[in-house]
Amino acid sequence: MKRISVVFLQVVIILIGIVALAIMIRLPLTEGKATNLDLFSIYSDPFILYGYASSIAFFVALYKAFKLLGYIGKNKVFTLNSVKALKSIKYCAIVLSIIIVTAGLYIRISHNKEDDPTGFLVICIITTFVAIVVATAAAIFEKILQNAIDMKSENDLTI
Repeated sequence: MKRISVVFLQVVIILIGIVALAIMIRLPLTEGKATNLDLFSIYSDPFILYGYASSIAFFVALYKAFKLLGYIGKNKVFTLNSVKALKSIKYCAIVLSIIIVTAGLYIRISHNKEDDPTGFLVICIITTFVAIVVATAAAIFEKILQNAIDMKSENDLTI
């Protein structure tokens, strides 16, 4: 892969992280019930804090993807570090999907009867699906990469 492509993808990952962070900071301020609250009350809401805690898995996965692209840029794809990065991405995606499903179930069970949680639940379903697809892709790439490393080490031993 050309170095320019790797740098471009790393910049895209950084931009995704910045946009996600900006959304996490700005979105609670625009929520309907936040208009009459002070900043401490807005950001100490349990559901907002749950969102911030769950974002740790997302940002860890972004960091590992950034590192994986660094290995690709240095032509060190067939190393155990790459396999570990893919394994971390897989686990982060699994954890994120579990966290999203838990939040969706919580909202479904405890929402106000006057509110309609359909939009939130649809977003939960879509993001859970995306997280599962990412976990599956990372698992497949991890397996392929591990098999390639194993074959390479077997060939190095026979030579």
